[in-house]
Amino acid sequence: MRRRLIATLVALLTPTITLAASQDTFARIDAIDRASLVMTVEAGIVPRDLGARIARALDQVAAEAAKPGAERPDDYLRIEPLITAIAGPDATRMHSGRSRQDIIPTVLKLDQRDRLLDLAEALDKTRAALLAVAEREADTIVPAYTNGVQAQPTTLGHYLLGYAGALARDADRLRESWARVNLSPLGAAALGTSSFPVDRVRLAGLLGFDAPVENSYDAGQLAPMDLGLELTGLSANLATTAGSFAQDLYAQYHQTRPWILLREGALTGPSSIMPQKRNPVALYSLRMKASDVVGAAQAFVIMAHNVESGMPDYKRNQAEPPGRTVSEAAETCRRWTRVLDGLVIDRDRAADEVAADYSTTTELADTLQREADVPFRLGHHFASELVSYGRSHDLRPADLPFAEVKRIYAEAAAGSGLTPDLPLDEARFRAALSARGMIEAAKGLGGPQPAEVRRILASARTRLDADRSWLADRRSALAAASGRLDAAFGDIRKGP
Repeated sequence: MRRRLIATLVALLTPTITLAASQDTFARIDAIDRASLVMTVEAGIVPRDLGARIARALDQVAAEAAKPGAERPDDYLRIEPLITAIAGPDATRMHSGRSRQDIIPTVLKLDQRDRLLDLAEALDKTRAALLAVAEREADTIVPAYTNGVQAQPTTLGHYLLGYAGALARDADRLRESWARVNLSPLGAAALGTSSFPVDRVRLAGLLGFDAPVENSYDAGQLAPMDLGLELTGLSANLATTAGSFAQDLYAQYHQTRPWILLREGALTGPSSIMPQKRNPVALYSLRMKASDVVGAAQAFVIMAHNVESGMPDYKRNQAEPPGRTVSEAAETCRRWTRVLDGLVIDRDRAADEVAADYSTTTELADTLQREADVPFRLGHHFASELVSYGRSHDLRPADLPFAEVKRIYAEAAAGSGLTPDLPLDEARFRAALSARGMIEAAKGLGGPQPAEVRRILASARTRLDADRSWLADRRSALAAASGRLDAAFGDIRKGP
């Protein structure tokens, strides 16, 4: 039992951000070298026979680095000697019109876009999990809160669709960010290009970018800063929403009889001393990861704040923000999805919590105005007096004596010019105070009424399908670009 608990805690709390060898800095510099070689040969900067020799050297260096335990340098100046040791000093011609000042931002862009697509996938899975629970619990009545106090009844489906809407906006921001992330700095050199006929558009296409960052100073010296702020901001936005959701559920664990819990086992852990406890490990691991993201985003803001353009502070390697923050946001989504998949809902208990308080009295005031032309403020005053009476007598709304209800209305209506008789019979009064009646009476766009919940759910699924198609298209485009680079590089390797 103890071993299983420890394994559960480790699995849920240990960071899971790792990079495959095919995605590390060495691999990205290798791809940049291959694209640069193709372009320099095509542009006549490197003779084709030398290009073939450099290509074979690049293959040999990559093969050596792929061996188990082999070093995979993450700095071009440590990789270049490995190439020249095989192909000779002329191999440095491949570096014509290029600098670490444009190589490093290109490595960052290659890294960021992969992480951004991984985040898109994780985000889409969380949205799908939200929609699945929302559909299953579309009619489950639950209390909703404002200012931390029970406010009105809603359905769990309506509540979860609210979070799905927030995550759909995060998906919008992600796609909009992609348009700026997927622009290439390569060929900008140190900051002002060079006298070599470097084809930046060709370089961009070979690496799967949509286009180059046009201004060469912006490409390597400014874009890494504002795009870093954009990506960490996007991540923090998503994480803040995740933290809100976690706190909503965490409040359940203050209850002696919660209506939303996590499935026991993989998502919870017992106390080492208190037998009754089932600690929501998955829930606080979600909140902790969300806090990591928010904190890292603020760290990047501080890192970039009041720094001269071109300084290295905000041009970090792939293990640092913003790329790491994007990956942490993806892990936040994965943890959120696990929580959603493990929710246990006690529908009767949730309905009982609503029935225990007076959160439907807004609808009573609305009903009086709508059906009996009683001014809302008078209806509101009457309902408020009912609440005071009911609470002082420890009565639930359903247990209010109707004779007392009529008396309270008569007192509230005194001096208003209206008849002192309550214009609702007992059946209509009880219906107006019921949670189900209030929810089904809702008319507004986006409300909790069943028809609107079904409409929003269908719309959210359509939107999610479109986002999944967008992700598949982006990955397909990158795979196609990689194939074109391999083919062009293969032609160079063949020689004249």
